[in-house]
Amino acid sequence: MPLARRLTLRDAVAIGLGSMIGAGVFAVWGPAIAVAGSGLPIALAIAAVVAYCNATSSAQLAAAHPVAGGTYAYARAEIGPWSGYIAGWCFVIGKIASCAAMAMTFAAYAAPDGWQTPVAVLAVAALCAVNCVGVTRTALLTRILVVVSLLGLATVVAAGAVSNDAASAAPLPDATAYGVLQGAGLLFFAFAGYARIATMGEEVVDPARTIPRAIVVALGGAVAVYAIVALTVVGVLGAGAVSSPAPLADVVAAAGWDAVAPVVRVAAAAASLGALLALLTGIGRTTLAMARESDLPRFLAAIDDRWQVPRRAEITIAVIVIGIVLVADVRDAIGFSSFGVLLYYLIANAAAFRQHGEARRYPRALQVAGALGCLLLVSTLPVLASLVGTGAVVLGIAARALRLRLAHA
Repeated sequence: MPLARRLTLRDAVAIGLGSMIGAGVFAVWGPAIAVAGSGLPIALAIAAVVAYCNATSSAQLAAAHPVAGGTYAYARAEIGPWSGYIAGWCFVIGKIASCAAMAMTFAAYAAPDGWQTPVAVLAVAALCAVNCVGVTRTALLTRILVVVSLLGLATVVAAGAVSNDAASAAPLPDATAYGVLQGAGLLFFAFAGYARIATMGEEVVDPARTIPRAIVVALGGAVAVYAIVALTVVGVLGAGAVSSPAPLADVVAAAGWDAVAPVVRVAAAAASLGALLALLTGIGRTTLAMARESDLPRFLAAIDDRWQVPRRAEITIAVIVIGIVLVADVRDAIGFSSFGVLLYYLIANAAAFRQHGEARRYPRALQVAGALGCLLLVSTLPVLASLVGTGAVVLGIAARALRLRLAHA
């Protein structure tokens, strides 16, 4: 039985904005400024261009394949099972790292010093429990969270506009080409939410028309918000943002607006928890779909009889996320997430490139540019993130190859 088509263009745009204007905008500036330095605006522009190319590929694929599953489903249909598997595996490992980054961002804004790690772990465990009883975020809740996030960001921008500390902000380090590209790769982490629109192909009204429009509108709005916030953070904190776990709260503090600082912290906490809940839910469903195809252990395909949710998958994912929270920092998590997500979109561009006839909505040049952009950015990510990501991808490929060999023995 197909899912009900109830989401309108407004709902789809809200969900896309809720996924992009979420915890990333509150967390990504320190790691990005550390590597991009004064080239941060260029890094942001590069990330936005690559995201746009990838968005058009996702939109084209979603219009032709209006089913749940995203690139895991699209690549299986357009290229073959192996491509679909690699895309799905990269999505799972990348988004698991995103969950860890969201949990750490929530704790950075909501927990007192020294308590960030246990609070992050508690957040993951609590939301896993919520998912295990079948409660998920709706389009209405998404719109509420977007409003809360925008209210917090508006407070930050207003505080930055009147801050007297801008003149004394520590100058940014000089930009290098490699640093700018690495910064773009890290910033891409914050743009990746537009894919949530495409993965809801079975639930959107008139998907062939709605999904492409929603992706472009949501991405354009997110780019504008990010550009304004970036200018504010750089203007007030400068290089000081590098060492700050909660840079937007520090902007408000620098303006002397201590009375409204809780608004920013509440907005960041709400955005982080909303993104974390949505990510845990989405990964659980992708894991379920892959387990049903035996691309992940069949053990994870079980559905809870009472609550009708993939409880085993949800708990397994939560345990892995907690492990990352305990051993990594935000920059590591963001880098690892970007690694998986960029490879995911590399395959999406390849799948879209193979489409022809009435399925084509955008020139192939955009898909080529998107694929090359993904390859360029993934090759410049932090070394540790790249090594761990490569190891995870190779492990996933080896596991499937072994399973197929045993199945045919």
